[in-house]
Amino acid sequence: MKNNNQRVLITGAAGFLGSHLCDRFLLEGYQVIGMDNFITGHKDNLDHLSDNENFQFIEHDVTEFVSLDGPLDHILHFASPASPIDYIKIPIQTLKVGSLGTHNLLGLAKAKGARILIASTSEVYGDPLVHPQTENYFGNVNTIGPRGVYDEAKRFQESLSMAYHRVHGLDTRIARIFNTYGPRMRLNDGRVVPAFIGQALRGENLTIFGDGMQTRSFCYVDDLVEGILRLLLSDYTDPVNLGNPDEITIKAFAEEILHRSKSDCKLVYLEMSENDPLQRQPDIGLAKKLLDWQPIIPRNEGIEYTFNYFTALPKEQLLRKEHKDFTARIKQ
Repeated sequence: MKNNNQRVLITGAAGFLGSHLCDRFLLEGYQVIGMDNFITGHKDNLDHLSDNENFQFIEHDVTEFVSLDGPLDHILHFASPASPIDYIKIPIQTLKVGSLGTHNLLGLAKAKGARILIASTSEVYGDPLVHPQTENYFGNVNTIGPRGVYDEAKRFQESLSMAYHRVHGLDTRIARIFNTYGPRMRLNDGRVVPAFIGQALRGENLTIFGDGMQTRSFCYVDDLVEGILRLLLSDYTDPVNLGNPDEITIKAFAEEILHRSKSDCKLVYLEMSENDPLQRQPDIGLAKKLLDWQPIIPRNEGIEYTFNYFTALPKEQLLRKEHKDFTARIKQ
């Protein structure tokens, strides 16, 4: 699968998923251009690539016009806040990166004759009335709720991509990504995996919103990256679910984390977040058929890798519980 001399642009490159994608595409022999404005991404995620002659980084906000010199074969659009604590705090920027940012990158793909893959999300299904979720389910989304800014940004992103495909013949791909975890997640980004691990490592009680019976399906990042690469190189333009169908309740997952950390902490229950989905499980039948893909890393193994990453963080970073302030870095 080596592709020497092909150039790929990865937006959101300094984020959790974006940085892993940079690693994989470099490994596959691509010339990689990473782009990020560091609103939620972090330079540390790319430090190990600073001496790689096949990697170039551009600091840029994709909601502004995007231009690149030279040929471009592929674009992977992963620029977006991706956790509730982010997109509830910066809702307008979340909507802009899904709309204006996607429009700019689709325009760049059209100008360069490049294939573009957009990172959509299982959140397009909202609080689903169909379980597990298949690609032909249209979703149950509260457009004006606090989570709606993310859900609708991604739904619009899909619509715009398909419009460019139908009107301009653009070569597009849509990945509907379910809960993914692994090294380089932000410890305090509000998502359940780093939240529980961080609390356990600090000796705190684990916080569960609601009764803990809501479900999630966690996919290790290496499995997801493999699926994204296969989808990009496929000839399929409609959305494809990428995730791990191994469903678990939040309460059972919290108990797994406590067992892994050998912690004496307890589970603490708080009021359920508004519009928090009660069920989340991908039907990956399409990905299996089209891409010959399914996750292979079991949760206990992936959690072990993730635990080891967080355990190795500097103590002051582990103890820092406040969330970073975006307000000085963005134009809403």
